[in-house]
Amino acid sequence: MKAITCLITCLAFASPALAADPVRPPITGVSHIGLYAADASKSEAFYAHDLGATKGGDPENAAGTRYYFSPVQFVEILPLPPGPASKNRLDHVAFATTDAEALRLYLASRQVSVPAKVSTGGDGSRWFSVTDPEGNRVEFVQAPANLPNVPVNTLSSRIIHVGFVVHNRSREDAFYRDILGFRPYWFGGVKADEPSWVSQQVPDGPDWLEYMLVSGRETTGIPADMSQQAAGVLNHFSLGVPNTRDTYTVLWNGDRLKDQTGTPKIGLDAKWQLNLIDPDGTRAEVMEFHAIGKPCCSPFTAADPEK
Repeated sequence: MKAITCLITCLAFASPALAADPVRPPITGVSHIGLYAADASKSEAFYAHDLGATKGGDPENAAGTRYYFSPVQFVEILPLPPGPASKNRLDHVAFATTDAEALRLYLASRQVSVPAKVSTGGDGSRWFSVTDPEGNRVEFVQAPANLPNVPVNTLSSRIIHVGFVVHNRSREDAFYRDILGFRPYWFGGVKADEPSWVSQQVPDGPDWLEYMLVSGRETTGIPADMSQQAAGVLNHFSLGVPNTRDTYTVLWNGDRLKDQTGTPKIGLDAKWQLNLIDPDGTRAEVMEFHAIGKPCCSPFTAADPEK
């Protein structure tokens, strides 16, 4: 009887511990993308003038500059690190969460290496960063209570996805899908049976991450034989718009297409898009929210982002 009583007591004390296992808080969308730039003035001309983003200070990095498309989404421009310039202009991608500390604890419970604590910006935002299985730096950001005053951008006020070079789809899925809970959205490629682009939405929203699949001897990073221009096409971000033709008209009439050669086209996902290139070669993809017909290679398996 004493043994039974002891067992019941032990179970009673164990139950709170089991119930306290960290639970993943919501990951709601894209927060931002961090990019390196060789010439700050050229970057400002592209992001502020051409794309219409609002320039602001960077509460996360005093050396950086933010170009806001909405109060909670922006491109973060950082100066090139000292030393020989890399052809990789991507520093990190970032996703929004409702609770950065809870997410840090959750990832630690899943054996992901996390910092000892979250960081806090001058604006009250909270964030931390980890590296994914291929060494890409990924931030998770909890927005501040008081958001910056950002005028409505008539070109686009929504970053709908970010994408970067991926070598091993299964290895990345173990992190983004199995641990973080990202959901399949669409995949396709020039050859229907050989996916080049694999998109998965965040767990609690319609924004997505796009794997830009590459092959070769390397297992991480930019392939040695890839140019900076090609790397910038793969490491990219996308602005959502209702109508690409209207967007192109606004850009054309505003003399905002300097040095741009791209014109609107329909991608293999059956969405109208326009590819613009920033001064360092990073692609800013302007994409309609919805497909106009049946996409190549696979159906969409989740709802599209909305304006």
